[in-house]
Amino acid sequence: MELGLAGRRALVTGAGKGIGRGTVQALHAAGVQVVAVSRTRADLDSLVREPFLEVTKEAYDTSFNVNLRAVLQVSQIVARGLIARGAPGSIVNVSSQASQRAITNHSVYCSTKGAMDMLTKAMALELGPHKIRVNAVNPTVVMTPMGQANWSNPQKAKTMLDRIPLGRFAEVENVVDIILFLLSDRSSMTTGSTVPVDGGFLAS
Repeated sequence: MELGLAGRRALVTGAGKGIGRGTVQALHAAGVQVVAVSRTRADLDSLVREPFLEVTKEAYDTSFNVNLRAVLQVSQIVARGLIARGAPGSIVNVSSQASQRAITNHSVYCSTKGAMDMLTKAMALELGPHKIRVNAVNPTVVMTPMGQANWSNPQKAKTMLDRIPLGRFAEVENVVDIILFLLSDRSSMTTGSTVPVDGGFLAS
């Protein structure tokens, strides 16, 4: 499907690796002028794996600052610029299936992604009159280097795979394809949506 993205501009956060990196590469290949922003996430990734009873204030603050506040602040800057120019736009947040299903030892992570889903809907409501669409993708475990490292234990992986009807984890391109669709005019009537890329996890 031709998405008609050539000649457009995009800002991609978390562009150093994983889904962000894949999105940058796909947008560039589609003829988009891309601004890529990245920061080290190793500390956050270790924090989000703490069980509920061990969660510290610092872990909570760090997770919400990166997973929610940063999204809010970057989106404000982008939206203000679009509105000032009278330009339409599309924002896609990367959420998770964990926004809608509890996952053991991920209490803060699940909470940040649940909040992101609602932020996505609220942004869609307020920015819609300015012709700015806002959606989220909600993937299952994605086989990024981080995903491979965190889910390499066969027993741990089985507990998740048993809840996925398609019986496999997602590849980066599975998520990137949906992001590009939501950025394109092919999804011009879609806003405020959370789109699962989860092999049926949320249906189980």
